[in-house]
Amino acid sequence: MTALTFLTFAGLAAAQYSNSVGGALPAGIDAPMTSGFSNPTVQPSRGGAAICVSGHVPVMASAENVMFNFSIPANESDVTDTFLKYITQGSTFAQSIMGGMHNVSGNYSIGATLCMPANGTIPSSVQLLTHGIGFDRYYWDFAAGYSYVDYAIEQGYATFSYDRLGVGLSSTPDPIQVVQGPLEVSIANQLAMSLRNSKFGGTNFSTVIGVGHSFGSAITQAVTSMHPTTFDAAILTGFSMNQTAIPAFVTALNLQIASQNQPYRFAGLNNGYLVDYSAVSNQYGFFRAPNFDPLILAAGEAAKGSVTFGELFTQAAIASPAMNFTGPVAIVNGAADLPFCFGNCSYPMNLAEAAVNALYPASMAKDNYLAPSTGHGVNLHYTAMDAYKFIGSFLKQNRY
Repeated sequence: MTALTFLTFAGLAAAQYSNSVGGALPAGIDAPMTSGFSNPTVQPSRGGAAICVSGHVPVMASAENVMFNFSIPANESDVTDTFLKYITQGSTFAQSIMGGMHNVSGNYSIGATLCMPANGTIPSSVQLLTHGIGFDRYYWDFAAGYSYVDYAIEQGYATFSYDRLGVGLSSTPDPIQVVQGPLEVSIANQLAMSLRNSKFGGTNFSTVIGVGHSFGSAITQAVTSMHPTTFDAAILTGFSMNQTAIPAFVTALNLQIASQNQPYRFAGLNNGYLVDYSAVSNQYGFFRAPNFDPLILAAGEAAKGSVTFGELFTQAAIASPAMNFTGPVAIVNGAADLPFCFGNCSYPMNLAEAAVNALYPASMAKDNYLAPSTGHGVNLHYTAMDAYKFIGSFLKQNRY
């Protein structure tokens, strides 16, 4: 079975479907409300536990971004040379391209998906799911058996996943000066507030839980620091305070200009948008053998998401202690995470435990979990369900 065939089958949750607003639903299931979405479609989640509305949502956001004295590379040789300068020991490249701060603001179109239980119940709690580098929103609903969306829905939550700015079906503005961590924190905060204020699907969610992966965890963590009342609880996956392996991670991805790597998917993007080079690069960055299905790796490579220079230059700069966040927080890592643990999240200490304690001094409840024999892309390993069960148990224990 090819990877594309696998994904096609994984998306079919029932044998019979009825027509709906721009999509298909299992027979006998009513379509959820599509308010707040433009060009909406309705479809089941990969495992069929949820009925989801997908489309575009408008977000007005502003932030103090870094002004970089750095131009979009002319070719792949320039891209490679840039990262050689960036990772070289003792290099002053990062400092040399910083030119102060500047305000960035605008109205952005964000590709998003709101999922509700297929049984027609209306949850009072929603999880805002923010993906990391190398993926898009479907990291959270990747395939049957690998869908965090399905698990969360079965636990009684709604989910709202979205393509980060510059990724997938979201707006793709300047990849150096605009698509950066600070602006993405503002967008995440605005989306969370919109969920709390009944802007999507006509549903008023009284509880909003932030869930992130990798760079998405850094964004989620920054929201808890800058806007401590936005989230009621936070789950950070693929995350720690250890940045020593980021150069190794960037090198392993062997980043290439996206429009050259996958011309059909990324033809409209300029040279400031990048992707990992190959399935081998993807395995280096996100997987740990033998704890994954090769078909999942192939599917992940086929559906990989883009990243910008602006994000790569600011990914380590947005997280800071959330001194006033009092809600429960847990960090969930693959025990063999490369970028945030250099392949061993237990050395020289439990890095997830150290991070949650340092970043959340006022939290009412803190915990951590290391999924054994698991790399950075936790959701794409055989151990994904065990990680999901830890998250579900942690939230329920703390009444969320």
